Amino acid sequence: MHLDPVDQARRLARQRFPDALAVLLAGSTAAGRATATSDLDIAVLIRDGGETRRETIRFEGRVVELFVHTRAGLVELFAADVAARRAVLQSMYAGGLVLADPDGEAGRARALAEADLHEGPPALASQVVETKRYGLTDALDDLADAADRIERLAVAGFVLDTAADLLCDHHRGWIGGGKWLPRRLLEADTVRGAALLEGHLHLCESGDPTLMIDAAAEILALVGGPLREGYRRSWHGVIDSVAAGTGR
Repeated sequence: MHLDPVDQARRLARQRFPDALAVLLAGSTAAGRATATSDLDIAVLIRDGGETRRETIRFEGRVVELFVHTRAGLVELFAADVAARRAVLQSMYAGGLVLADPDGEAGRARALAEADLHEGPPALASQVVETKRYGLTDALDDLADAADRIERLAVAGFVLDTAADLLCDHHRGWIGGGKWLPRRLLEADTVRGAALLEGHLHLCESGDPTLMIDAAAEILALVGGPLREGYRRSWHGVIDSVAAGTGR
């Protein structure tokens, strides 16, 4: 028997969180794109003194991802998502379907989320951009030279991630991982993002890296161009990867 996922979410909210300040359904189900196997992404705002946590459960046969937080916990998580340039929880509150909201807390949380989304993520530090340019320059050289198809695919994955990160940062756009990488990339730059994604797909299907190299090189030109000789980095404190450029 097929169970309506929105009805399931409402029953879960009533049964497991009857005293919640607010409950929202997000993800593909809230957007009307759910399939029979889609999980439920549910944000739950509880009273202070409770436990802020993420938890995975199964309810009526369906996997449920719970994002449970107090008011203070929500503020902290919003700040962490902004610092990570991802805004996952903000997107849930801004676009989620309200399942329970006895005192208007969902609206107040949504306003905070929308303010963060409107402001956009912080820009990457110039040193981080420089290191990512260096890493991408090196990876494009490797992509052009790679004869082994498995190595070529591995390098292509790094090129996709790094070029997407630089392009999103250039436009002060949010980033994402997994299925959210192409979504965020296209939100940031429809034309260049699509060219990068199509180049990656073409490489995966044909082994030809030309289109991906061209698309990534165009993104690289936006942020200062290739960087080889002249790159210099001194280590202070935590040592991070020169290629990945994850330090802030």
